[in-house]
Amino acid sequence: MFAESVPVALRALERAQVLHGKTPPDAFAARLAPGMFDVRTQFFAVAGFALRATYPLAGRDVPVLQGDAGARLAQVQSWLSQLTEADFTGAEQRVITHRAGFADLEQPAAVYLRDFALPNLWFHLSMAYAGLRAAGVALGKADFDGLHAYPDGFTFDD
Repeated sequence: MFAESVPVALRALERAQVLHGKTPPDAFAARLAPGMFDVRTQFFAVAGFALRATYPLAGRDVPVLQGDAGARLAQVQSWLSQLTEADFTGAEQRVITHRAGFADLEQPAAVYLRDFALPNLWFHLSMAYAGLRAAGVALGKADFDGLHAYPDGFTFDD
């Protein structure tokens, strides 16, 4: 379960740090709709879900994070970089008890990772990206995934 969780979480953290680095100070308060998290809180959630996608599988408690979004992303990246495959011995047999909003859940580790932790990690990264785009921050798909390339001035309009 190490390979299915740690590299994926590290990738999401790396992309979050790219987006965070391109976020002007006034855009951290942007949100897509009333009642949604703002961009700052979306970055907090990315850091939190990177931990939630890995630490329970390794039989560890998820630590409480402190600091601004950039510090949290960097701290979690550092912690996850120290995990090894040996830390995940027995992960497949674990049952993860957790909360999803106001729901109390108990899921086998593989189901927890596949159906809850990783989708939420990428959801919050996507919402940070979307909030920044809605706030007018000049970002493209390459900023989100680090893979796409488009020529300057390219648009899907027309």
